[in-house]
Amino acid sequence: MKVKPFDYKKRNISVWNEVAPRYHKRWATAKKGPFQSTKKLVELVGVKKGDHILDVASGTGVVTKLLNQKAGKSGFVVGADTSTTAIKVAKKWNIKSSNLLFVNADAENFSFKEKFDIITCQYALFFFPNAQKALKNMKNSLKESGKLGISVHGHPDRVPYFDSIFEAVTQFIPNYVPPGTPDFDRFGTKKSLKDEIKKAGFRKITVKDYNFPYSPGNFDQYWGNYLRYVAKPIKEKLDSLEKSQRRELKEMVKENTKPYTKKNGIIEFPWEVLILTAKH
Repeated sequence: MKVKPFDYKKRNISVWNEVAPRYHKRWATAKKGPFQSTKKLVELVGVKKGDHILDVASGTGVVTKLLNQKAGKSGFVVGADTSTTAIKVAKKWNIKSSNLLFVNADAENFSFKEKFDIITCQYALFFFPNAQKALKNMKNSLKESGKLGISVHGHPDRVPYFDSIFEAVTQFIPNYVPPGTPDFDRFGTKKSLKDEIKKAGFRKITVKDYNFPYSPGNFDQYWGNYLRYVAKPIKEKLDSLEKSQRRELKEMVKENTKPYTKKNGIIEFPWEVLILTAKH
């Protein structure tokens, strides 16, 4: 059965409305591992005082906050996201300011009267069912001299934090990823990311490759946090497993983490991040 993009989006919004506060506290504000990219992304797009900037899929406002600081009082920054809960967190976390606005908007369908100097999008392009539509929408919202900045996670082989669990859990729960979900790996190489942006009509494209290692602690901490923070629909699937299956799953995940586990039991995962910049 083919799942319509609308149904996927509806499901995705529901998940983000649930996990946004936990995601914000655990990941986005930590500035560890993959979120070292926030500073790097803002650096690479070259924000100047007075710039008008749009942060697409702004989530809980981490990138938006730094963009606003760089653009200053003479600038103007808009954070756009489909999750109302994420926007509430972003508004609470960012200092209230007349030159900062958060709006509930879909990346594939937003429309603004003004055009922006810079558009950013961190860790979200792979979520969009129609990435081309979203990118062309961004291009239409950029000034002729405007700049695009996008960050994505690298190939699963180079982001084992996710894959160590995913590779094991999908053997026990075949529908772990619901039907109609976009392929989150589709922009995980320099070539695939660059090709997608080029296809949307952008030019002067540069992709930089970073490794931001991340330690989740020891295995019990890694596994415990996964069970604690996982979204409700997935938790229900895990809870439906028999005890013996859960034990076996845990052992498989542990085996997958061994190449990244130090002698003292602490896991350190490599974490590849690709950051792309392009001109209108």
